[in-house]
Parts: sequence; structure tokens; C-alpha cells
Amino acid sequence: MTLLLILLVGGIIGWLASLVMRTDAQQGVFLNIVVGIVGAVIAGFVITPLIGGAPITSGSFDLMSLFASFLGAVVLLAIVNLFRRGSMR
Repeated sequence: MTLLLILLVGGIIGWLASLVMRTDAQQGVFLNIVVGIVGAVIAGFVITPLIGGAPITSGSFDLMSLFASFLGAVVLLAIVNLFRRGSMR
């Protein structure tokens, strides 16, 4: 059940991050889920220790971990845009 919840929340977080970074037209549902989950993993290692809380990949679904996962997904999309286009937009 936790895996299904992580996939669902990862998809929503990836979709919101793609809207913020204006890459939603280039991505489908599968890529939104991948961006959300990889962003959550990045957040678990980098962002969460800085702001406190537990990473979303550990099953903690509080406001701080969701926000950190969203930031991780935005950072991931910014890095992808930087290598793809030469600018972060």
C-alpha cells in the first residue's frame, strides 16, 4: 500500500513541479511519476536534512516532507533543463 501511495503522491508532485518549470507539455504521466519519485529521493538526501523532517520515501507523508519532495522535483527539472537547453528557464 505504501508503494502505491508513493507512486500516486510522486505523480502529483512531479506534475506540479512540471507546471512550475513549464515542462508539462513535454512530459506524460509516467515521466511525471518518475520526476516526482526521483525528486523525493533527491530531497531525502539533500533537502530534508537541511530543513528537518523525514523523507517521503520512508513513508512519512507530512507537510514538510511533501514540500521537500516538491523542491527536489523542481531542482531535478531545473538540472535537466540546464543540460538540455543551456538555461534553467
